[in-house]
Amino acid sequence: MTVNDIIRLMPAALDAAATSNTSATIQYRISNPMYVVIDRGQCTVHDGVAAAPTVALTMADDDLKALLKGELNGITAFMSGKLKLEGDMMLAQRIPSFFDASKIA
Repeated sequence: MTVNDIIRLMPAALDAAATSNTSATIQYRISNPMYVVIDRGQCTVHDGVAAAPTVALTMADDDLKALLKGELNGITAFMSGKLKLEGDMMLAQRIPSFFDASKIA
């Protein structure tokens, strides 16, 4: 399963209650870029580059795959240089709470 396949599973793994007051666009800068739009408990996935993402994560495909599956800690990835962030850092810290990693694996 590729990282893009995992990102496509994200709507089914969304915690609607955790995102009920959130509107954001998360850009994943990977080999085949994708972005996720969260809008008050709803989640859609799109191929390509968002016009104005709230936060953008730049990572190697395998590292993002591990991060999404809960196998890599986001703070560790950031501190070690595996993860680069642009935009709303506070939102980036909340992303793991938006999704149930067991439904993405």
